[in-house]
Parts: sequence; structure tokens; C-alpha cells
Amino acid sequence: MSYSKFSLEEVLTKFDLTLVENLGKFNNLPEVAPSKLLKETLEDNIPLAVAIATEKARSELIVSPILVAIRKHLNKQISLFSGMEFNVNIELGLSGFCDFIISRSHLQTIIQAPVVTLVEAKNNNIKSGFGQCLAEMVAAQIFNQNRGNQISQIYGAITTGTAWQFLELEGQNVVLDLEEYSLKNLPKLLGVLINFVS
Repeated sequence: MSYSKFSLEEVLTKFDLTLVENLGKFNNLPEVAPSKLLKETLEDNIPLAVAIATEKARSELIVSPILVAIRKHLNKQISLFSGMEFNVNIELGLSGFCDFIISRSHLQTIIQAPVVTLVEAKNNNIKSGFGQCLAEMVAAQIFNQNRGNQISQIYGAITTGTAWQFLELEGQNVVLDLEEYSLKNLPKLLGVLINFVS
């Protein structure tokens, strides 16, 4: 089994997690103004990604520039990995490729603890990514614990590029923010993501 095979119900059951749904959990975080470069990049890229209408296009043309901008905003004190294999526990099904992994380590050549945020890009159905993203979050929790770097929260994002939803894992508890955060409110979106990795 790999991350992509998990449904939300399967992850909750297999890892004995408790799910709480919360509308607007991350809505009150401070906004962060986008750079001029990010605004210009997205102005060009969004129509192209939407026209191509594939997960890969949305990932490369929308999600990636946003995450790179966050890394730049934080003076490259985080590491960002795209399309990396993250095999934490094959027996438990916690293996496979992740669209994006963010670590608080500044080293960029290898994934190091603490892994804090995982981002899954989907073409048009955010809900289909909940199980996959949560399985990756559980893997990150185990990865960090195995390296003696326990942090209290792991965050996940599932996105079409233009719409984003967020998860938080703390211990055995999962919070799913039912609010969809829109790319139309880029400062709000950046504020949430920067809070996750700061």
C-alpha cells in the first residue's frame, strides 16, 4: 500500500486517529502580502494551469511558485522537496511519493526532521486527497519521532492550486478545516502556509 491508496476513513481507523471538523480553524492567522514577483508569476500561470487542466500543470504552475515564495520569504530557512519518495514504514503502507514536503531544516539535499507540512495537489477534487495527505502526515510524525525531533503539530494541505484545504495532526487528533481557502485571497493563503512552517 502507498499513501495514494488510503481513504480518509482507512487512515483514521488504521492509526486510531480522532477526527474533528472545524470551519475556519486557520482563518484568523495574520495575512502576508505576496511579493510583486509572485503576483506577476501567478497572473501568467493561473490561466495556463486552468486551461491545461491537469494535476501536474496545477502543481508546477501554481503550487510550486507559492511554496518557493514562502521559502524565500523565510530567508531559505526551510527546505522544500517536490515529487520525493518518502518511505517511512512500508509495512504500515507509509511509503510512496509526496507532491511536496516542507521541513524546518535548511538543508536541501536530503529530507531531515522536522518535517512540518505536506502538500498534495489534485486536479479538481480536494476531498479525494484527504486520506493520502493524512497518511503522509502520520508518516511525517513517525519520521520526526524516529529522529528524536518531536514537534507537536504536523500540517497538511490539499489543493487544486486555486482552492486549498488544511489539516492539522497533533498526537492522535486530526482537525480538518472545512473552509476552502481561495487563491483569490492570496495574503490569507500565504499567512496560513507561513504560519505552518515558521
